[in-house]
Amino acid sequence: MKTVDDSLADLPVEAPRKTRKHNPEKTRDDILQAAVAEFVSQGLSGARVDAIAERTQTSKRMIYYYFNSKEQLYTEVLEKLYGDIRNTESSLRLDVLAPEEAIRRLVEFTFDHHDRNVDFVRIVCIENIHNGANVKQSSTIRALSRNVLQALDETLRRGEQQGDFRPGVQAVDLHMLISSFCFYRVSNRHTFSEIFQIDLEDAQIKARQKAMICDSVVRYLTP
Repeated sequence: MKTVDDSLADLPVEAPRKTRKHNPEKTRDDILQAAVAEFVSQGLSGARVDAIAERTQTSKRMIYYYFNSKEQLYTEVLEKLYGDIRNTESSLRLDVLAPEEAIRRLVEFTFDHHDRNVDFVRIVCIENIHNGANVKQSSTIRALSRNVLQALDETLRRGEQQGDFRPGVQAVDLHMLISSFCFYRVSNRHTFSEIFQIDLEDAQIKARQKAMICDSVVRYLTP
């Protein structure tokens, strides 16, 4: 049975209103930003195109003009949030840093990004509930992620050649090691904080934990 949102996708497409016609990129970006908020708060299943339209003071037909379906909009939200972190990772210029310094910069960046971007963490959790079904549809996310693995692999190989790092460490394994701690402390912050009575928002605790994960990764890589 089709939902109201699904059936609306079959209606004739409405061109953008004149007030928005001159800046379609901004309109599209506004819709994406509103969709992030809606999907983060309601999940994929609970999110409503009506609510996204209300957030942007536009119409559902306008949203379907830019995005063919709620699922496509959700996939592009994933691409936007993954793109934000991957593009910034690429700007770190790990290749011009000494291997250990490059690793520390990457770990610190990952820690800070996850800490400051709760929406990214929540969307990834939501996508895992759906078994990664929408990530599977996105070649963009895979391509962006290959780039960061390549940069990390080059850093590891430079470290090997200079005798700074142990040989044979796989970039994907190290990436998972770094991400797991940085992600977990955000995704599980409410339960972890309550169970162990620790304030993960405290600046001193953040600094201590950031230093800990940096040291742990570097010591693991040390021959």
